[in-house]
Amino acid sequence: MSPIPRRSLLKAAAVARAAAQFSWALGAKDAQAAPRAEASDADPVTLDWLEDGGLGAAPGSTVGVPWPKGAYEADQTFALTDADGKAVPVQTWPLAYWPDGSLKWTAHAVSSGSGKLTLAAGDAAVPDKKVTVDRSGGTVDVSTGVITVKIGKDGSTLVKSVRRGSTEIARNGRLVLIRQPEIEDEDQGTVKTERFDGAIGEVTVEQDGPVRAVVRIDGKHRKGSRSWLPFSIRLYFYAGADSFRMVHTITYDGTQEPGKASGDFIRGLGVRFSVPMRDEAYDRHIRIGGEGKGLLREAVKGITGLRRDPGAAVQAAQYAGQKLPDPSTWDQRVTTRLQYIPEWGDYTLAQLSADGFTLRKRTKKGYGWIGAGGGKRASGFGYVGGASGGFSFGLRDFWEKHPAQLDIRHAHTDEAEVTLWLWSPEAQPMDLRFYHDGMGQDTYAEQLEGLNITYEDYEPEFGTPYGIARTSELLFWANESTPSADALARQVDAVRTLPQLVAPPRQLIRAKVFGPGLYSEPDRSTPAKAKIEDHLDFLFTYYKDQVEQRRWYGFWDYGDIMHTYDTVRHVWRYDIGGYAWDNSELSPDLWLWYAYLRSGRADIFRFAEAMTRHTGEVDVYHLGKWAGLGTRHGVQHYADSAKQQRIANTTYRRFYYFLTADERVGDLMHANVDSDETFLVLDPLRKVRTDPYTPDRHALSVGFGTDWSGLVSAWLTEWERKGPKWEKAKARVLSTMEGIAAQPNGFVQGSGLYDLDTGRFAVASTPVVSVSHLSAVFGLNELCAELIHLVDMPKFNDAYFDYCRYFNATKAEQKARYGSDFGTLLLFQGHSRLDAYAAVQTGDAALAKRAWTKFYGSDGYTESSPWKTEAVSGPMALVAGSEASWVSSNDTALYGLAAIENLAMLGDRMP
Repeated sequence: MSPIPRRSLLKAAAVARAAAQFSWALGAKDAQAAPRAEASDADPVTLDWLEDGGLGAAPGSTVGVPWPKGAYEADQTFALTDADGKAVPVQTWPLAYWPDGSLKWTAHAVSSGSGKLTLAAGDAAVPDKKVTVDRSGGTVDVSTGVITVKIGKDGSTLVKSVRRGSTEIARNGRLVLIRQPEIEDEDQGTVKTERFDGAIGEVTVEQDGPVRAVVRIDGKHRKGSRSWLPFSIRLYFYAGADSFRMVHTITYDGTQEPGKASGDFIRGLGVRFSVPMRDEAYDRHIRIGGEGKGLLREAVKGITGLRRDPGAAVQAAQYAGQKLPDPSTWDQRVTTRLQYIPEWGDYTLAQLSADGFTLRKRTKKGYGWIGAGGGKRASGFGYVGGASGGFSFGLRDFWEKHPAQLDIRHAHTDEAEVTLWLWSPEAQPMDLRFYHDGMGQDTYAEQLEGLNITYEDYEPEFGTPYGIARTSELLFWANESTPSADALARQVDAVRTLPQLVAPPRQLIRAKVFGPGLYSEPDRSTPAKAKIEDHLDFLFTYYKDQVEQRRWYGFWDYGDIMHTYDTVRHVWRYDIGGYAWDNSELSPDLWLWYAYLRSGRADIFRFAEAMTRHTGEVDVYHLGKWAGLGTRHGVQHYADSAKQQRIANTTYRRFYYFLTADERVGDLMHANVDSDETFLVLDPLRKVRTDPYTPDRHALSVGFGTDWSGLVSAWLTEWERKGPKWEKAKARVLSTMEGIAAQPNGFVQGSGLYDLDTGRFAVASTPVVSVSHLSAVFGLNELCAELIHLVDMPKFNDAYFDYCRYFNATKAEQKARYGSDFGTLLLFQGHSRLDAYAAVQTGDAALAKRAWTKFYGSDGYTESSPWKTEAVSGPMALVAGSEASWVSSNDTALYGLAAIENLAMLGDRMP
């Protein structure tokens, strides 16, 4: 990868003089990054766990660590040590590179650890029990040194067997899909269902040890000649672990027509394993997670609570899951009557809402169920097995992504069966039909009228779920015996909160990644700074509480927030057109991730993680004619007819990928590299055009704001990852930057004619002033800060600085510079961060002053905003809770980003 040319010494000196002048004028620090890293940039990094407890029972963890430019060459190796200086085995690989070829991000996989770990240059320790992968036979065999998993290469069995030593713990791991061709609606009649198996199409070994191995399985669900519902499964294995992790993704490609009862309705979606049962019925144990660390702890044949007592020690041993002594040693009044004690072979826990689960059991099929308890929110964990070994299993975000279910069947026979239902078959079928009949909006004119009343951009056949996706995470343990209560509690903890190793905020800031200079650690050193920090905390806490109060949960919904509040009904506008689900509008994703980057707070990370999983999967199309486009905010995540690149924006995914090395998010980002082709598919101006329009691949109108920022983030990420198309991506980053810089009015030109084949913008012959308040609020400032830090292109810098200077300028100033003003604009508070950025980069003290003026005294939130919640309860509200009727998600995202970035860049110059 050829390095980008460095600035000449003359230009560097000029920059240094400007930085010094700005430092004198404003007290700013680090106005211009050094061209190369200092020696200290290669200092060791202390890694820690996001939550207390370390790795616990999880198989392993992978963390992304950023490095300052030039700190390490591409072939650098790394060593890891614990707090006592003892070597910890680690597997390292590069995630991204700086333009000069040095390491920008590295990923590090560990399979042990409970405290802080130190990462430094050196030779990695090798685990005593390595992960190995054997591809030579009819299966892919992965050994962690403790368990061996045989993965199928074809057919419908994904996992042929899971063995611990010579004992087979589980086998026949497969996917389960129940299709209901007709929805019952009001008739409530009996509807037949069809069962589909997951058919393997391709198996790829993505990593093969020594600490971590990853196997990817792609295919579709199949019955007879029909294949549908594509899946992508990744299995993760770590050295020395007795467990493995599954990341399960489905992409919906069925048909559900509004107003019709027939279609591809999913009645059940799950993962199923068979578990050999070798022990006597009284030595077979069932464990099912309830609330918190609660567990149902029973045996298939229970010997507690009987009319006759086998002995306290025997009863205690069974409850503990230990092998019982020979029945000849028990009280013979029990031993001689064992055949009369029922064997409970089937268990079901169903979590059909966020607020309740039920647990029941029966002896076997064909006989009645009895209630076995219930509660609010189950952990999604289960175990079946015995004294000679057993299988633990868990589904992450179990109640949050309801309806979910755990089944254990046939535990009284030679082979039990466990199913983790991602969509419970006891729930209503998955109904993804559009929610209204169009209400007569048959023409563009009528649709625009609808937009003017409900804010919904409706168009027939556009509210389709075809191509949306969803990812779930599962964990499995192969136990040599029934685990102790403490061991089970650790497994439950791993399912509820998957342990995550993290780099500290200081390292993220020092490395100058994700918009260098745009975020700094929280600072309460002055009353003014402390007040802003309080406001930021208030906003995050409010949204976290609103998720709970308003029950923003469910398989397709979890991870999103609502857009706008209805002050009359005391609810968010969940049922009103474009005011309902937020779908990344004005970048709440960015706000959350920058809030995490500066603080390292676990609760913010988990909130942002859920949003990243949701917005990258559910709000974006991955198949079909709109693949690569996302859907604007609406009552359903896919309902609005505005299919836009800005929602599929790679900017929102990069954080989670680089912080965790998550391969699924990496897939999503790579898929966006060619998303410029989507501009041929759909005309965004079709409803307001008056002239005929045929897209020309050599002259497509692409906006320099929401359009280009989404495209360039995908290209930049592919380039720095050195992905399969990195050379094309690099060329497009540079050529489009050059094209914008060459326009008569730079960014103020608004858009350019883009050639899909060359990746270049034509240079307009006539200056145009076309500025939108939306252009910079979908990640443009954050992307430009990265690009300016990476790429030596002074003309581009000047074009962007001019845009920053004049958006918040007076109309007279705009007209004096461009010949006409920018018209009616909005969102000045959010754009104050552009003032701050340009002030730091150019040394303009007037811009620094204006940044705070616009932040404190324009639109959005002000110091006179209430900054508190009010209690709501019946009969005003469905459930008791709180509201802040003055809060909107648009204002929250923009205030959050402006506050974080202004504090980082101009915190020393607050009024």
